[in-house]
Amino acid sequence: MSVFLYQFPVSHYCEKVRWVLDYKKIEYKKINLVPGPHISRVRKIAANSFVPVLEHHGDIVQGSSQILDYLEEHYPDKPLVPADEDLARRVQDWEARLDEVAGPAVRTFVYHYLLPQPGVIIPLLGAKQPWFMRLFLRVGYRRISSVMRRWMKINEASAHQAMDDMDRILGELRQIYAHNRFLVGDAFTRADLTACSLFAPLFQPSGYGLKWPSMKHAPEEMAQWLESHEGALRSLALRYEQNR
Repeated sequence: MSVFLYQFPVSHYCEKVRWVLDYKKIEYKKINLVPGPHISRVRKIAANSFVPVLEHHGDIVQGSSQILDYLEEHYPDKPLVPADEDLARRVQDWEARLDEVAGPAVRTFVYHYLLPQPGVIIPLLGAKQPWFMRLFLRVGYRRISSVMRRWMKINEASAHQAMDDMDRILGELRQIYAHNRFLVGDAFTRADLTACSLFAPLFQPSGYGLKWPSMKHAPEEMAQWLESHEGALRSLALRYEQNR
């Protein structure tokens, strides 16, 4: 095994990388980490503390888009970027916008409403971990929740801004997908993969590899927002299932 992915199983940015590795049929080993304790492990091999991190024959690549660039270069079969320069630029623009706006918005929205429910969040943060790591999360949850809110600037105002950002992007995606199978051009690209990956926590696909929590007990405002965007999320869920 020469490819190692340092990741959080719950992370939608890590899902971007998992999907590409699977799509290109690259054998790899997942190094599953827990938010917080991951810092010392990741800083031993990479410049920053965030995941995903890819290790391949001594190369260390950090960040989902940077990893996708690396994989496209080293594993060119089943390309996810069009050969046409104009289409490639549009794919790049979509991916950058989704990474910079949609990804943080989904994360802020989900954590804002679900962090008050440790019984929901702890199994997600501690996914694929031994029991004692879940115990660590349970014991320290109050501090962990507070740190997450502070680090990711999660609060009532940012959650409502996140909903506005998602509303705008989902509206555009729904319009495009209503008339086109793919976001850019006539083939599946990194743009589609990024959109489906980053919004996946909102439609909870089975291919993600997590046991998703039931949303029956989601706060009313969260449940109403999800219901009002069911159509747009369904179009992403369909493309996720077709291509994942």
